[in-house]
Amino acid sequence: MAAPTLVMAARGSRDQRVVRVAQALKSELTRMRPEVDSTIAFLDSCLPSVVQTLDQLAGRGVREAVVVPLDLTHAIEVDPRFDGIVHQAAAQHPELRISVSRPVGPEASLLTLLDTRLRAALAAARVLELDGLILSSSTTGDVRGTALLARRARQWSTHHRLPCLTAVADGSGPSVAQAMQGLRSQGRRHIAVGSFFMAGDERWAVQAEQARRIGAVAVSDPLGSAPEVAELVLARYAFAAMDLLPFDEEGNFQSSDPAEPRATISTIAFTA
Repeated sequence: MAAPTLVMAARGSRDQRVVRVAQALKSELTRMRPEVDSTIAFLDSCLPSVVQTLDQLAGRGVREAVVVPLDLTHAIEVDPRFDGIVHQAAAQHPELRISVSRPVGPEASLLTLLDTRLRAALAAARVLELDGLILSSSTTGDVRGTALLARRARQWSTHHRLPCLTAVADGSGPSVAQAMQGLRSQGRRHIAVGSFFMAGDERWAVQAEQARRIGAVAVSDPLGSAPEVAELVLARYAFAAMDLLPFDEEGNFQSSDPAEPRATISTIAFTA
């Protein structure tokens, strides 16, 4: 049984760094799981779009696809545009079965990667003193994602024994300037910004420039196509791929090939 094709769906941007990160992430996934067919698509601004990618897969004879939103701030809810995309693809290609996974989300494992990025920025800027942190993201995300981002800030604060505030780049929450002001009101003067972004898009560039202009000692690079991100993409893919397996009410796998043995759900899995 062939594994479903993995479609990574990223928020598009006119900044080519977004495209390069998506391509690098695809290469990392291929390195980690060469048996899984993967491709990239964009919700806006870049090509190919998700609709175009699903059309191409159907044209190649692909029968199953799992779409994984490359969104670090939403934990459960996906972009509402996915509903229309899936319905359109289903109408045009009824033979193509599609599952949309949860977003990558603000997982705790990404804090280690955030630390790595910030340490590199601090070293490059030759920072010798640090007394405050800002965890900056693209947007506030869904309700669960917002709560988790706040929790990640608390965890980061506890780990480094430094105060940490959150900031968002799209105006849906406190800006990096407001977060800096909040820390300075506590007497903090040597403040660094950790960028909880997938790629260096326009939002990241604006918040990074603003943070440096108002005195941040360092701003980290985005998380990028690191193995930690790829592992989370594969985990989301594996879970959503299970929805495409035909099980009966007793949990037995119903093969379309009569020569293929039946199996229970406990023995059929896509390893993450």
